[in-house]
Amino acid sequence: MKATGAATASTHEQQVLRLARKRTLLRARDVTQHGLPTIALTRLVQAGKLERAGRGLYSLPDAPISEHRSLAEVSVRVPKGVICLLSALEVHEIGTQAPFEVWIAIPQHMVSPRLDRPAIRVVRMSDAALDDAVDHLKIDGVAVPVFNAARTVVDCFRFRNKIGLDVALEALREGWRLRKFALDDLWRQAQRGRVANVMRPYIEAITS
Repeated sequence: MKATGAATASTHEQQVLRLARKRTLLRARDVTQHGLPTIALTRLVQAGKLERAGRGLYSLPDAPISEHRSLAEVSVRVPKGVICLLSALEVHEIGTQAPFEVWIAIPQHMVSPRLDRPAIRVVRMSDAALDDAVDHLKIDGVAVPVFNAARTVVDCFRFRNKIGLDVALEALREGWRLRKFALDDLWRQAQRGRVANVMRPYIEAITS
């Protein structure tokens, strides 16, 4: 019976490792959803075959890590969120912002996520706003939802009281210089975000 139990445990661990190879970042819930015991994760960590990447997150020791790994970790743990504002600017390589927190937009009535790490900064938006102008970028094997460049620049003006008008102006200027968005897309997002009048003089200044 002991040999059979050991063989079963080994099989479970091999199945968990196969999942880890497919997903890069593996959640404990992914393991249970496949009918596998989470004790297999503990054994694999003890054996050095998996590493803890965060609370409830695991990865292979030799898994490649990108500069945006923290965004993938947050997206896995906050599946209803969308990467926004300063973090989205960094992803799109617009401006000079290098936030130490991951900025993430979540539904208005959602309880704020509690993450030990990485640190997050929450912005609340309507469901309709969360579904608009979202790109899904592959980061460390995770499909990470990020607002596109035009939407991100407009959001910087919408939330200028949070991040500063200077940041919004830099995002607009650099985004346009680097051709990160089309002017029509920018105007469309500005109108939807109700900041067209605020942005108009700045847009006219950089496009004239």
